[in-house]
Amino acid sequence: MTLKAGQRVVLAADTRLTDSAEVSGVVIGFLSLAAGTGGAVERVVAHRDETDEVREYERLKSLLDAFGGEMPTESRRQLEEKVGSLEPAWTAFQEQPPRVSVRVRFDNGFILDGAHEALFVPA
Repeated sequence: MTLKAGQRVVLAADTRLTDSAEVSGVVIGFLSLAAGTGGAVERVVAHRDETDEVREYERLKSLLDAFGGEMPTESRRQLEEKVGSLEPAWTAFQEQPPRVSVRVRFDNGFILDGAHEALFVPA
């Protein structure tokens, strides 16, 4: 499902927002929103979670593309090997679908930001 900014949605299930809070050893409760709580989508963000290997691949590939022709032969060969060893991580990253998070302003005034889109269904 792809949500859009301005779309009306409701929570698909009860959603716990906080863990139990404790003050001086006394549990004071937690915050939860009930399934069916309605609101409007304010923002939709699609993003992918990069690993250290993916970031390193991007950095080294950029370096190779920009300066590979000017590098000494042995240095370029080592860099090409390192880039090649990181390609499986890069390929896996490119194949994974983006994770979509939303910001929803509920009718009761609460704002939930960075929530996975699967928590909501169209109203």
